[in-house]
Amino acid sequence: MPKPVYEEGDVTVLWNQAVHTDREVTANRPDIIIKNKKEKICTLIDVAIPADRNVVQKEAEKKLKYMSLCTEIQRMWNLKCTIVPVIIGATGIVIRSLRKLYPENIRQIHYKRQLYLKHHT
Repeated sequence: MPKPVYEEGDVTVLWNQAVHTDREVTANRPDIIIKNKKEKICTLIDVAIPADRNVVQKEAEKKLKYMSLCTEIQRMWNLKCTIVPVIIGATGIVIRSLRKLYPENIRQIHYKRQLYLKHHT
């Protein structure tokens, strides 16, 4: 298990930490928050492993779920905020936006998925 707070230089990584806001935000605990003070950006990362048929729906849910928190972070911390849902289906299906961000890693996941399906079906 990673440390709840990790800081190095201008970057702070929060693991499973609630963000306290001035306004009420129900979804205030994404899996990972990366604050980069130098670049003035904040990234909210939330991970899910749903059934393959639900990966697209789960991506939309995660983006909507953390939209209010992202808005509050931009207002309070004066940082540009983005939401990155990391959604990988139970058998390795990966959402399109994640494939674009990390093409090499996704190829490895796809290869391992093919091997698994070949030996277990």
